[in-house]
Amino acid sequence: MTSHSTSAPPSGARAHRLRTSRGEFAVVDVPSAAGVPVRGVALLLPGYTGSKEDFTLVHEPLAARGYRTVAVDGRGQYQSDGPADNESAYAQDELARDVLAQANAVGAPVHLVGHSLGGQIARAAVLLDRSPFRSLTLVSSGPARISVSQEQRVKLLRDALAVMSMAECWETILAMGPPEEVGGPARGPGGQEHLRRRWSNTSPAQLLATGRQLCTEPDRVAELAAVPLPFHVLSGARDDTWPVPDLDEMALRLEAHRTVVDGAEHSPAVDRPAPTARALADFWDGLAATP
Repeated sequence: MTSHSTSAPPSGARAHRLRTSRGEFAVVDVPSAAGVPVRGVALLLPGYTGSKEDFTLVHEPLAARGYRTVAVDGRGQYQSDGPADNESAYAQDELARDVLAQANAVGAPVHLVGHSLGGQIARAAVLLDRSPFRSLTLVSSGPARISVSQEQRVKLLRDALAVMSMAECWETILAMGPPEEVGGPARGPGGQEHLRRRWSNTSPAQLLATGRQLCTEPDRVAELAAVPLPFHVLSGARDDTWPVPDLDEMALRLEAHRTVVDGAEHSPAVDRPAPTARALADFWDGLAATP
């Protein structure tokens, strides 16, 4: 697995606060490349303990293919505001409504991409209202709750958050080594100082509420399959959070386009950004070619 020390945004990127009907959200907004015909807009949602920076390495190749990409910190994630101690603000339905507002503020219809937890929030948004979306791509995001091994990690983190400060939790995470979902805070583009800052600025209530969601999410694939929208299931070749055979089966149930990125694990956009970006753009281009 590759590690990347850079979190520098690509050329033309604009970090700003996106104003929506549900408040402001921190985004990195990257236009399509100069001289390339504009083919569409994508809204990118990060996973548990993640942030908009997790998509840093796919913006540029997607811009080169004609796609504007807007990566967002969800409510209470890193640079987006959210209450520190009110978990009800982070109910999945609330977060899904935030996504609908973000899509409309960016300029619907958009291609929606959700990584891991972000995929389950994206699914909830599509089930509430599909109209702002041209397609849905679920990146390393499974049909229901996370695997037992990752559930144990999330529960450990939730137990720690109940008795420790965010700074104390960070030291514990580093000591535990890099698991997948819960290790998210300690890996990704940007180096340790950025990752520590991201962790420190994330709301404990957001982590508690969304961690609980990951451990209890029901299987909503049949509901999603009934929505008339093009679907894409993308993952690495190995995943500890949702087994790859479960993702294969989900893709069949959704009649979704399926991509497996060789050499990637739970974070394809970080592990193997070039083939991940290519797979996303190929999927979107294919939709444009289909009436």
